[in-house]
Amino acid sequence: MRRKNLKKGLSFTIMVAGPSGVGKTTFLNTLCENPVLPTREVPDAETAAMEKTVMINPTTIEMEEDGMKLSLTIIDTPGFGDNINNENSFHAILQHIEHQYDEILAEESRIKRNPKSQDNRIHAVLYFIQPTGHSLREVDIEFMRRLSPRANVIPVIAKADSLTPPELADFKRRIMEDIAHYKIPIYDFPIDPEVDDEETVEENNELRALLPFTVIGAEAEVTVAGRRVRCRQYPWGIVEVDNPRHCDFSKLRYMLLNSHLQDLKEVTHDILYEQYRTEKLSSDDAPLEADALLRSQEASVKREYGQRMEGI
Repeated sequence: MRRKNLKKGLSFTIMVAGPSGVGKTTFLNTLCENPVLPTREVPDAETAAMEKTVMINPTTIEMEEDGMKLSLTIIDTPGFGDNINNENSFHAILQHIEHQYDEILAEESRIKRNPKSQDNRIHAVLYFIQPTGHSLREVDIEFMRRLSPRANVIPVIAKADSLTPPELADFKRRIMEDIAHYKIPIYDFPIDPEVDDEETVEENNELRALLPFTVIGAEAEVTVAGRRVRCRQYPWGIVEVDNPRHCDFSKLRYMLLNSHLQDLKEVTHDILYEQYRTEKLSSDDAPLEADALLRSQEASVKREYGQRMEGI
C-alpha cells in the first residue's frame, strides 16, 4: 500500500487560522519554499475596528518531498479572530471542514461511485497564538475547543523571536496547562504501545514535548558563513527560520510533510470523519442536542475563563 501511495503521490491539506498580523501567510510561503500567497499588510486601527468576514482561501501546489510527489493544498483564513464577536468566524471555518466530510459521505452513499472524486478533507489545522507571554485568550480556547472534534488542531506560537527563551518556555507551559484544563483534544502525537515501535514512541514523545510549536516568519535569504539561510535580522544578530536551536519550524515542517503526514490522514479518516459520520447518520434530534450541548459548553468556558482571569 505504501509503495502504491508513493508511486502515484499523496494529497494533503493544511489550514492555518489565527488573528491578523501573526505571520500565517509568511509561514505558508516558507512551508512551501515559494511565494505562493501574496503577503497582506497588517490593518491599521480604523480598519481593524471594522467587522470582518472570515475568508476561506485554498491554494494547491505540486511539490516533491524526499522523492515523494505531493499535492499540497494550503488554506489561509484571513479575517479570523479580528472581531469582537467571532461567532461567524467559528461557524465559517467549522462549516467548511464539515462540508468536506459531507462531500465524502455523499460519495460513499452513491450506488455508483465516481472514481475521480476528490478528497478535500482538512488533515491539519495550525492555530497561531499571539506571543503575549501570558496564557491563552478566550478566543483561542473557544476556537481549539470547537474545532478539535473535527480536525487535527496543532497549536503554534507565532513570532517566537519576540520572547526570550525563558519567557517562551514559560509561555509554552501556560498554554499546555490551559489546553489540559479546558480538556481540548488537540493532536498530541498519540502513542499506541501495542503497535508503535520504540523509535516511533521516542519520536512522538519528542514532538509532544515541543507543543506548542514555535515558528519565526521570514522569506528573505541572506548569506551567512558562505551559506544561504532564511532569517530575520536584528542589530544584535540573526534568527534563522530553519535552525532548530532558534525555533521549531524545521521539525514542524518535517512532521507535517514527512513523518506524520500519513498518520494525520489516517486520524482524519478513521477517527474524526467516522465520528462525524456516526453523528450525521444518527437520529434527527442529534443536531438539536449537539447545538444545546455546544451552547452549554460555551457558556461554561466563558464563565470559567472569567473566573480564572479575575484570580490572576
